[in-house]
This record gives sequence, structure tokens and C-alpha cells, in this order.
Amino acid sequence: MSLAKPLEGKVGIVTGVANKRSIAFGIAKAWHAAGAKLIFNYQGERLKDGVIKLVKESFGEDTPVCALDVSDDQSIADFFSFVAQHTDRVDMLLHAIAFAPKAPGTLEGHFSDIPRDAFNLSLQISAYSLIALARGVAPLMTNGGSITALTYYASQKVVPNYNLMAVSKSALETCSKYLAFDLGRRENPIRVNCISAGPVQTLAARGVSGFTGMFKVYEEKSPLQRSCTLEELGATATYLASDGAASVTGQVIYVDGGYEIVGM
Repeated sequence: MSLAKPLEGKVGIVTGVANKRSIAFGIAKAWHAAGAKLIFNYQGERLKDGVIKLVKESFGEDTPVCALDVSDDQSIADFFSFVAQHTDRVDMLLHAIAFAPKAPGTLEGHFSDIPRDAFNLSLQISAYSLIALARGVAPLMTNGGSITALTYYASQKVVPNYNLMAVSKSALETCSKYLAFDLGRRENPIRVNCISAGPVQTLAARGVSGFTGMFKVYEEKSPLQRSCTLEELGATATYLASDGAASVTGQVIYVDGGYEIVGM
């Protein structure tokens, strides 16, 4: 490892890349620039060709990419079998997976209208998936490792229209803390942290009603008078995956221009 390439020699799994504006893609670029070898997933046939093309063009033709459906235990098992064919060790994993189906109250309207099946599906994909992926990657983290998940401030305070995804992010953060306690006591400790990103113009974010108005609020209220960039999120994720964060676990790191500290 060098100061210029703090992840040199490390192997990382990046989940959740959908396009070049994805936070996951920004973090993948930072990890790659820091010297890491990366393995990617795609979710479903609809995204397959676009994700594979983006990954191969950005990180090299030999970069492994495999299907992964976190709602299916067999798909998870098959994915980690694929990973094991390409490396005998994994050092870090990025969890950038979240989903809330279109239904009354999920991402707009009355929170009390959220259907039971939509609630269960969002919690399963957005939060339980962290447990499932941690369980799958742990045997490959033979030298210890780092798991980083993406969350948002709405897990702690009400953000109108974030609704069901806010509940899922709250669950995700709690899962990360219990996993940090559980996996940190292994012979080869695994650290688990969350990055709470401010608003970023991603395809997923634009699905939240009123999302564009959040940028104006951050410009007016946050200490730095702005949110954050993909490059800044990548730098934070690189730190968390590096040896420099060897004693950092169970934390939620806010990368949001300081908005989280403001009361009014």
C-alpha cells in the first residue's frame, strides 16, 4: 500500500451500479484509482447490457461482472461462487442497493397508506440484503475487511415524501451496527460502516417526489452551502476501506455539506 494508492493489492465487490451517475459508480472509480481490483454485479436483464458495457469500458475488459438478485438466496450463493472463481480473498464490499415499489405512500403521498407487501419488499431488498451479503462475503474476508453501505439523513429526521425508503434506511443503519458488533469479534475482524450522502442527482433519487427542491434547501441551510459530489463520496468510501480506518466501525459518516448538524 502507498499513500497515493491506499487500496493497492485489495479486492472489492461493488453492488448497485446502474449507470455512470450512480453513487456506486463514483465510489468504484475512486476504489479503482486507489489501486483496488473490483468485481461488479448487475440486477436483472433490463440493466445487464448497460452495466456490463459501462464496467468494461471504465475498468477494463477483464473486470468480472455477474448477476445478483438480493431477494433470492440462490442468486446470492451463485454470485459469491462466481466471486470465488476470480479471487481467493475479498477486502471490501459496497452495499448500494435500495428499492421501494411504486405504491400509495411509498415515495409520495400519505405515509399511512403504505401497503404491507410494499413495506416488506422494501425492507427485504434495502436492509436485509446487507445481512445476506455480509454473510456471503465473510468467508472470503480471510484477512478481515470492510463493508460500506449507503444511507440518507431521512433515516433520522422526517424528509417529506421519502416515506418508505426512510424506514428502510433506518433499518439498514441498525443492521450495520449489529453487523459491526457481530463481525468485529471475528479472528479476522470485519468493519461495517454507512455513508450518509447528501442529495446527488441519481436516477433513483429522482424517483422521490420533490427531490430537486432538496438541493435548494442544502444550499440555504448547510454550513458549506451545498450537498456533495460523487468524487467526495468516493474519497470517503476509500478512507473507510483503507487501513487508515482500521479502528472505525459501526459508524454513520455524513457527507452532506454539514447539513446533518443544522437545527433550523
